[in-house]
Amino acid sequence: MLGFNRWHLFIGSVAILGIGGIVSLALIYFFPAPPSKLLITGSFQGSYYNVVAAHYKEIFARHHVTLEPRMTKGSVDNLRLLRDPTSGFQLGILQGGVSDGTHAPELMSLGRINDQVFWLFYRSTETLDDLTQLKGKRIVVGGEGSSTRLVGEKVLAIAGVTAKTATLLPLAAQAAVDALNDGRVDVIWIGFPPEAPIIQSLLRDPKVRSFDFAKAEALTRIFPYLVRLVLPRGVIDYENHIPSADLTVIATTNGVVVRKETHPAIIDLLLQTMLEEHAGASIMHPAGYFLTQTDPEYPMAQRALDFYKDGPSFLNKYLPLWMVPHVQRLLAVLLAGGVIVYPLFNFAPRLYQWFLKGRMSKLYRRLRIVEEELQAELTVPQVVALQTDLENINRAARILPKRNSDLFFDFNRHIESTRTLLASRLAEVRSQTL
Repeated sequence: MLGFNRWHLFIGSVAILGIGGIVSLALIYFFPAPPSKLLITGSFQGSYYNVVAAHYKEIFARHHVTLEPRMTKGSVDNLRLLRDPTSGFQLGILQGGVSDGTHAPELMSLGRINDQVFWLFYRSTETLDDLTQLKGKRIVVGGEGSSTRLVGEKVLAIAGVTAKTATLLPLAAQAAVDALNDGRVDVIWIGFPPEAPIIQSLLRDPKVRSFDFAKAEALTRIFPYLVRLVLPRGVIDYENHIPSADLTVIATTNGVVVRKETHPAIIDLLLQTMLEEHAGASIMHPAGYFLTQTDPEYPMAQRALDFYKDGPSFLNKYLPLWMVPHVQRLLAVLLAGGVIVYPLFNFAPRLYQWFLKGRMSKLYRRLRIVEEELQAELTVPQVVALQTDLENINRAARILPKRNSDLFFDFNRHIESTRTLLASRLAEVRSQTL
């Protein structure tokens, strides 16, 4: 039928399967399924990072994604793990001042989530109002390799307080508080939000004072990743006037960063998680202050900028996470199909007409052969054979579409004319043989 045979059908089927396979592989490459299991950097036991990572884990679980927080030594260790493509970590929390996009080009930011406030606590038997007074003191500046120690040493060095002019001790947070209470150290430098129990306890302790960073503005100019914050009088305990006066502190901001190859669906889920977890009010800021749409150290991910501007995408808003890539693939197929099929609507009629004319040209050639043979001397069997050929030509024409068009009308007229000639010639030949 239509000049096609089984071999043509086989070739067409193989071509369709091959094209379908290539398209499927391309779609899987451009729209891969998101991973179902991820690692997120945390920090040491009891740290704020671990608390946040645990909350993220609960939210991810609602979307059937397993998020596993792992203990680390802090932001410096987190940075090392996130930069290592073989570590298995693709997302984590980093403290400001540890690095930046120039030194860690593999990472991009999804925004800043809260303040990492730095505190200097000392015994209330003396009064300290300038960092230079810390020379000669026994100072806890945080554990070895921690971001708290990294920032602390930079800030103290501005005032001339270094390992040469003071005793810098590497103790963890609770160990530092115990050492301060026991008189084994004079000052502790620790980094926690004001809501943290350890900070609440120290602010309420009458034997301890919190250092007021009167020159905080100068520090923020020297170290652009630092910010100046004020803890209002009475915000910790209004009735008992804690703190007894406005307290100026310095802080960096914690940010969520991801590796650049992180799956877009995971980034979208992480942004929704951050919004749920950090958009509320805190002691330092009103609701909506975080998340930030800028990052002073790392380039912002484009998906994060789009999210802050327009909210979650339509698909992420109404579909489960696992379904989004499949719908994206379907939309891509429909779009590509539309791009291909639409021009065919203009070209197909001309192609179709060309095909019909080609088939009709072959039938006309066969018809001319019959007409030419009619001019020769013929026997009865030869005329009957020509009649059979004519009927075969007629049947071949009838299976073609558009049988009522002008093209077929002219052809049928030629068929009828030839059929009449053959009938006359047959009668003539038979009469001659009698």
